[in-house]
Amino acid sequence: MAANTKTSRKAARYAVPVAVAGVAAATVAMVPAFANAGGPDLPKVTAQQLIEKVAASDVQQLSGTAKITTDLGLPKIASGLLGGGGVAGGSANPEDKIAQLANGTHTFRVAADGPDRQKLTFLDGKDEYTLVHNGQDVWGYDSKSNEVFHDKDAQNAGQDHKKTAERLPASPQELAQEVLKSAGPTTDISVGDTAQVAGRDAYQLVLKPKQSGSTVASVQIAVDAKNGVPLRIQLLSSQGGKPIVDAGFTQVDFAKPAADAFTFTPPKGAKVTEGTEHGKDGKGGKDGKDGKPFKALESFPGLGDLAGGAGGKGDVKVLGEGWSAVARIDSGAGRAGTSLKDLENDKNAPKEAKQFLNSLGDKVTGKFGEGRLFSTRLVNALITDDGKVYVGAVTKDQLVKTADSAK
Repeated sequence: MAANTKTSRKAARYAVPVAVAGVAAATVAMVPAFANAGGPDLPKVTAQQLIEKVAASDVQQLSGTAKITTDLGLPKIASGLLGGGGVAGGSANPEDKIAQLANGTHTFRVAADGPDRQKLTFLDGKDEYTLVHNGQDVWGYDSKSNEVFHDKDAQNAGQDHKKTAERLPASPQELAQEVLKSAGPTTDISVGDTAQVAGRDAYQLVLKPKQSGSTVASVQIAVDAKNGVPLRIQLLSSQGGKPIVDAGFTQVDFAKPAADAFTFTPPKGAKVTEGTEHGKDGKGGKDGKDGKPFKALESFPGLGDLAGGAGGKGDVKVLGEGWSAVARIDSGAGRAGTSLKDLENDKNAPKEAKQFLNSLGDKVTGKFGEGRLFSTRLVNALITDDGKVYVGAVTKDQLVKTADSAK
C-alpha cells in the first residue's frame, strides 16, 4: 500500500469523508517542531522534511489491525441509513459496504504485499466482511449472509469503469496520502507533538485551514519516525469534542505477509455473484443498483427531485476555494410542486419524507430566499425553495453567507 500503488490513488474517495478541501497542491508553511513532554523524544524536523519522508517511503508490505471511528453528528434516522450497526450482513459487493464505514466504529485487519495483493477484514462480532485483491482477482465475502462477490481487474476495464481493486476502502496510510495531495495555499502545515501509535514512535503532521468558516479545525497525521508510513489520521472539528474521523493502526508489522494470506476460496454453499453480472442489462451498473445513480435523498419518497433526479439539471458550480469551497448544485427542483415548501404543505406527501426533513433540516431565510439547512459536524447543505443546493465542509453561517453572495 505504498504511495505509488494503483489502489492508493483512488481508494480514499470511497472511504470516510476525509479529503474535504479539494484544493490544488501548492506551497505550504514550514514550521519546525520540538519534542513535547508526553511523547517520544525525537530529532527535530520541519514540515517539509516530514512530507518528504512520507513521499520517499517505499514500504509496500505490512500487516496489522486498525480501527476507524466516524462521528458526523447525524440524527438517528440518518445514522440508520448509513448502517449504524456493523459492516457484515447483506450483499458482498464492496460498493454496498462503503456508506457503513461513514458511521460508528469499525475494526479491521489489514495485509499488503505490493500493489497487487491486499486484504481487509472487517470484524463485526462473530461475523466478518473480507475484501481480497490478489492479482487480477478481487473477492468480497460476507460471512453473515454467506455471500461472495468476485470481479476481474482486467488491464482494459473501460474508460468510465473504475477497477474494483481501486475502489477498496482505504487504510490509514492511504487516507493520509490523499489529504496530503489536497494541501495547498489555503492550508498551513506544521509539525505537532510527537506520539506513539501502535507501539511505534511517530511525528505528527498538522494541517490547518488558513481561512475562517471551515468545519475542520485540523487534520493530524501520525507518521512513523523510522519508515515514514502514516500510522493514524484524525480529523478534528472546529466545534471541538472528539474527532470527526479517527483512523489508525492499533498494531502493525512491516514484515512480508504469508503468501496464503491473499488466497481466497468461496466457502461451500455460498452465493457467488460475478462482477460482470453486476451491470448487465442496466441492472446494478457502474452508478448503482438497477442502473440508477445512487443518491441518498432519492431513497426517500418525495425527495427524488432535490437530488437532481427526474427533471433535475444537476449543474454544479464551485464557489470559493480551499477549505471554504462550497458546491452549488442546480437540482431543477424549484418548479411548481417540487420545492421543499410544497413538500411540507403536501398532505399526501409520504410521512418518511417529512420525518427526514424534520430530523435533519432547520428552516432558514436570507438573500437567497428560503430553504432548509441540513447539518453534520463535517458537511452542511442548504436546499433552497428555488431548487438550489449549496454544500460544503463549512459552518452553517458560512454556508448561508456564501448562498447570499451567490444571488
